[in-house]
Amino acid sequence: MTTHDEYVSVRYLVDDVQAATDFYTTHLGFTLNSSAAPAFADVVRGRLRLLLSGPASSGARATPKEAAVPGGNRIHLTYEDLDGEIARLRSAGLSFRSEVVSGPGGRQILLADPAGNLIELFQPARHSGGKHN
Repeated sequence: MTTHDEYVSVRYLVDDVQAATDFYTTHLGFTLNSSAAPAFADVVRGRLRLLLSGPASSGARATPKEAAVPGGNRIHLTYEDLDGEIARLRSAGLSFRSEVVSGPGGRQILLADPAGNLIELFQPARHSGGKHN
């Protein structure tokens, strides 16, 4: 299993996780990495890890309603200490677009760049056996 640091992760908000998983694995050469359908699945192709988040996922719930549309994608940056990173960025005068949201895969919060593009700051859940989903 490849670790999170070996992938470039992009989150797509989707209406139907299984349909999206089938589309990417059937048509575009992705392989299933993990699934918590109907809320979430991730598929990989090379170094790209595509996070497919359904409406019930923590990724979708963290997204402001006005940004939860197709094309409202975001980059996904992983941190070992999310709370420390949030404190550092707040002390630099930055504000967040969401509160911290937790799910089976970890915790996340959204930040916007000066143009309004969303950046997801994410801390993976710690699972026994060292596997992160």
